[in-house]
Amino acid sequence: MRQIQAEEITRAVKELCIEANYRLGEDVLAAIRRARRDEESAPARAVLAELEENAAIAAQGVFPLCQDTGFAVLFLELGQEVSVVGGGLEEALQEGVRQGYREGYLRKSICDPFTRKNTGDNTPAVVHVEIVPGDRLKIRMAPKGGGSENMSRVTMLTPAEGWEGVKRFVVQRVREAGPNPCPPIVVGVGVGGTFEKAALLAKKALLRPLGSRHADPDVAAREEELYREIQATGIGAAGYGGRFTTLGVHLEVFPCHIASLPVAVNINCHAARHKEVTL
Repeated sequence: MRQIQAEEITRAVKELCIEANYRLGEDVLAAIRRARRDEESAPARAVLAELEENAAIAAQGVFPLCQDTGFAVLFLELGQEVSVVGGGLEEALQEGVRQGYREGYLRKSICDPFTRKNTGDNTPAVVHVEIVPGDRLKIRMAPKGGGSENMSRVTMLTPAEGWEGVKRFVVQRVREAGPNPCPPIVVGVGVGGTFEKAALLAKKALLRPLGSRHADPDVAAREEELYREIQATGIGAAGYGGRFTTLGVHLEVFPCHIASLPVAVNINCHAARHKEVTL
């Protein structure tokens, strides 16, 4: 059994919170550059240029990419041979978020859903834990902004609606979202499982590197189909019209009950922020 100190986990989460909010991943930057290169609309190209400049200023001057530094969402792959010592795992994670948002001067956005009173330290974070073989702990941190999260939806289709029904729901959700989630967006789609499993699949899909395709050729082909149809909406960067409404579409699939067809769409803005570390 390998031991990991709780304080080491706290320190790692603190650094992930700051790094994710300050520095956009190279996969996202490359996707923005490609869109700028191929975009035919002058207003949309100007927006894409500003997104590149904003990311450069944030990285060089050590500022957050966006004033909405998000809900802290943590995905853990916890090796079954790992023992956390010197404190509890949950509290170590939450303390890391507290320290990261305080020391990184990141906006605290989390409040009581009814009184709207701010918790003051951006906790509690949302934590998803998966038990895996081995003696390592992998932590992925994704700050999720409110504007794009508000545009996300889950529905329960009938099995008879099939793939065509899935496509209609996803594309219609993007159309209805319009400029609100700060396009060009990244679209995570989860199909199958149960109500909550579909939503989790859609959220996890956003963590995949932009430009990647699903390992299953059939799912990859469906991703490409959704990508083309979303681009055809013509919403474009910041809603100004153009060829690039999305930087990428990622689809995750899970077996479902014979009587149902759950579908979830989780939208991310152009600042698709996520960082990871393995301890």
